[in-house]
Amino acid sequence: MSLNIKIALAGEGGQGVQSIAEILTEAAYHKGYQALYIPNFGVEQRGGVSVAFVQVSNEPVSAPKFTTGDIVVALSRRAVERVQQYTGPATTLVYDASLEEDVRRLYGAKQKRLAIPALEIAQQEMHPRVFNVIILGVLVGLTGFLERPAVEQALERQFGHKFARDPRLRDLNYRALERGFQLGSKPELTQGS
Repeated sequence: MSLNIKIALAGEGGQGVQSIAEILTEAAYHKGYQALYIPNFGVEQRGGVSVAFVQVSNEPVSAPKFTTGDIVVALSRRAVERVQQYTGPATTLVYDASLEEDVRRLYGAKQKRLAIPALEIAQQEMHPRVFNVIILGVLVGLTGFLERPAVEQALERQFGHKFARDPRLRDLNYRALERGFQLGSKPELTQGS
């Protein structure tokens, strides 16, 4: 199966955008794909929008950045605006459901959209700290190129030291990954209106 997928992720500093990108890239690499991740931070020292570019392919990846993503993820209001430049008619925009009004205002009918109630799920069912892992699970389910065990191994490499200190974090993160995976596996994509 030929694979070449470009993903741009954006959120406020501290929302875990870079962690999602690193985990996706590492899991893809360990499954034998060519994978590249490049971070991009706002000019602000603190409180800026953090952007990550991830490319996964069967072939060598020639350039770290791209102009249009296959999937673009926005996790905050400012991120919705920031990633607009990376979307096109074929892009699937993934965003937290709380940002619906901002997405409608800025994007109209440009592309397919997937609103995920990740923040609500994290706050009501789990813990706000796993908001980003829910989004990671959504991406794993939506793209379908990675098996969950590969992502779990990358999650262990990224957060294993924290899991060792508090084993409850492992269960919490795995539940968040599973919940996101379920949401991304059977997405209800809408076309902008």
